[in-house]
Amino acid sequence: MKIVQLKNENGIELLKRSQIDSNSVLETVKDIVSDVKNNQDNALRCYTKKFDGVDLKEFLVSKDDFKESLNKIDPELTSSIKKAASNIRKFHQAQLPEDWSMEIDNGVTAGQIIRPLEKVGCYIPGGRAAYPSSILMTVIPATVAGVDEIICCTPPGRNGKVDDVILATAYLAGATKVYKVGGAQAIAAMAYGTETIEPVDKIVGPGNIFVTAAKKMVYGQVDIEFPAGPSEVLIIADKTGNPHFIAMDMLAQAEHDPQSASVLVTTSSELAEKVKLEIDAELPNMKREEIIRESLDNNGLIVLVDDIHEAIDFSNDYAPEHLMIMTAQPEKIVPDIKNAASIFLGDLTPVAAGDYGSGTNHVLPTGFCARMYSGLSTESFLKKPTFQKITKDGLNSLKDVVIPLAEYEGLYAHAESFRRRLGD
Repeated sequence: MKIVQLKNENGIELLKRSQIDSNSVLETVKDIVSDVKNNQDNALRCYTKKFDGVDLKEFLVSKDDFKESLNKIDPELTSSIKKAASNIRKFHQAQLPEDWSMEIDNGVTAGQIIRPLEKVGCYIPGGRAAYPSSILMTVIPATVAGVDEIICCTPPGRNGKVDDVILATAYLAGATKVYKVGGAQAIAAMAYGTETIEPVDKIVGPGNIFVTAAKKMVYGQVDIEFPAGPSEVLIIADKTGNPHFIAMDMLAQAEHDPQSASVLVTTSSELAEKVKLEIDAELPNMKREEIIRESLDNNGLIVLVDDIHEAIDFSNDYAPEHLMIMTAQPEKIVPDIKNAASIFLGDLTPVAAGDYGSGTNHVLPTGFCARMYSGLSTESFLKKPTFQKITKDGLNSLKDVVIPLAEYEGLYAHAESFRRRLGD
């Protein structure tokens, strides 16, 4: 873990971190997507056997298995999932917008109505670990938005089944169906539909490079949330920051993936040294030590700045997925934050709280994308059609606007369609 002085470094170089470059798998993914589009369930069976090592006849998890999964998992874990689900639902219900209208001009009324998407697909990663939190974060906002059909796709295990924790969480979150399909083939199936899997309007959820590439490829056929890559945290701290907590947060972020980024920006050289010592001391005790060590070697960094304003500027340029503010008065810094996907205030607010239970969503943009995207939310599953109603007074209010502009643009029928309404 190196410590650098911002004023002595190339700031642009310090902003760099790992991002998913899907170009290397584009041809492979293109072939998979095309195959699923054309051959549907037969293609899914071939890829499930090839990539997951299991020969499946049916992809849909039965209703009985879906419901019974709740009785097969640890009651303590069930309690944790239910509490997390309650907090996430409460937070996302507060995000629900309302219909509105206003009088724009005399006789001109305009407004906006809120409508949910009809069908949504949630991708749930499989492989070496199960991620029930990803189900809660994707399914619950869709249910709150009022989406009628919410399907989940997740890779089957070698036994041809889906982990009971995944099924139980999907059931508790409000998913409609779960399919035993993973990878780029699952994304293609949800986008174009097969004999078994119905096409959806939007696909959300994290995945590997093949899943990410497939989502980009089907965008336009369906909507997706945003491009996603390796997870990242940036911590702004002054001399009051707790070095042990900061070190643990950086270690926690690093255990996600060897390409994850953990960055501390601080005004205190003393704090920087203490954090480095804490990391060195704790690292041998970590169960995922190899991943963490590789992550910190790749994208771990401590940046010394002259003042807190310089730290804020660096953070805004970095546009982190997770921004932690560990200063004497963290709330005072928030108004100056322009680019961050999710913000954690104070020494007692770890990223892990947002990952699992505080209610905010952990499906967040990475790799500079917080400059233009927000995290997944209830509004991610809503459409907002506008409407207008115009009276005779309204026609008179707008005639000197609509007719000249339409005729200037050469759209004379537009002007005439308006002009005809001015008569009796």
